Amino acid sequence: MTFAFLLFWLSVACVAYGYLIYPLVLYGAGCLFGKLRNPGYLEDARLPRITLLVAAHNEAAVIDERIKNALALDYPSAKLDIIVASDGSTDQTPAIVRRYAMQGVRLLDYPERRGKASVLNSAIAEARGEIILLSDANVRTDPMAARSLARWFDDVQVGAVCGRLILTDPKSGRNADGLYWKYETFLKKQEGRLGALLGSNGAIYAMRKEHFQPIPPGTIIDDFVIPLAARLRTGRHIIYDRDAIAYEETAPDIRAEFRRRTRIGTGGWQAIAMLWPLLNPRQGWIAFTFFSHKILRWACPFFLTMALLGNLLLCAIPLYRWLFVAQAALYLSALIGGVVPRAFPGARILRLANMFVHMNAALLVGFAHWISRRQTGIWPVTERPAPAGAGASPTTVDPEHRAASNAATFNPI
Repeated sequence: MTFAFLLFWLSVACVAYGYLIYPLVLYGAGCLFGKLRNPGYLEDARLPRITLLVAAHNEAAVIDERIKNALALDYPSAKLDIIVASDGSTDQTPAIVRRYAMQGVRLLDYPERRGKASVLNSAIAEARGEIILLSDANVRTDPMAARSLARWFDDVQVGAVCGRLILTDPKSGRNADGLYWKYETFLKKQEGRLGALLGSNGAIYAMRKEHFQPIPPGTIIDDFVIPLAARLRTGRHIIYDRDAIAYEETAPDIRAEFRRRTRIGTGGWQAIAMLWPLLNPRQGWIAFTFFSHKILRWACPFFLTMALLGNLLLCAIPLYRWLFVAQAALYLSALIGGVVPRAFPGARILRLANMFVHMNAALLVGFAHWISRRQTGIWPVTERPAPAGAGASPTTVDPEHRAASNAATFNPI
């Protein structure tokens, strides 16, 4: 009985801390010890040279739009280097990129598909900029984003800067940021105040080229590992810049989103093996945020499982029967939330429950993939709108906001 009691309450405490208590503690720490940074404005003469790097595999449906968006950045053309690194593309991606050679866009066409980590290792070595701005093929970047990111590097203590990602709806093109995504953005802001931001998102982040070291070819979540590995080596800060904005589509359906989350879960456990020295208290606030925000989050599926098991063992006690009913209600709500229309009363709460359970189930599968070494560093092809025809520019859902689907409420971890 004592074992079941400890199993249940310790598991519940870990889940509650990771999702509810940690944000409050983080906010308090940010208010007491954090620093609001403002890099100010940099004149063109002082702006660093930037290489915008996009790794792509079979992205013919979106790469034309991506290049046009990159060329429209408000940044001195003499200081902007644009590279598209093709990872064994077998569609028209390389041909489309070559059309822009006269406008300074460089194609690095790697014929053999090796995975994103290997492509980044090779492509960053070819970059001419002192700052590398990494992005994805299905992203639309705000014209001022590069300039906003670049101004931070005037401070020698800044090693990397993460921009703000906004999700959009495919039908309307409007902002589709869900409650959970707003929650994650809040955490990024508070962690940034403490100089303890955890990695970046692949849609938009920049780092000093001199701080980059090649990562293992099988690295899955490169946008998490690269900046944190640099932070571990150099001690330079990772900054969050909410003014540097990118718009990105989410997974096209719940099944694709589950695969994406599974991959993140696999990559998360893989990253612990690479970045565990960050847990050393001598690393300061980042040791606290890494343990609280990431390790506990990735372990949450096990805590939920143990809480359910402990609850079953205690069901002879009336209080725990009610708590078991509450757990059952959570999982039933998650099932309903996956099919309920948005207009349904209480749909937002039901969909939030669905997202929570869906996310943790994917993390559990991701752990199994990591243990069995089933996941590789080669990312799966994401379905995009088909090109309009041979030699034609690809079709787009909306030229202003490339978007996703109703799965936009299922946001990155």
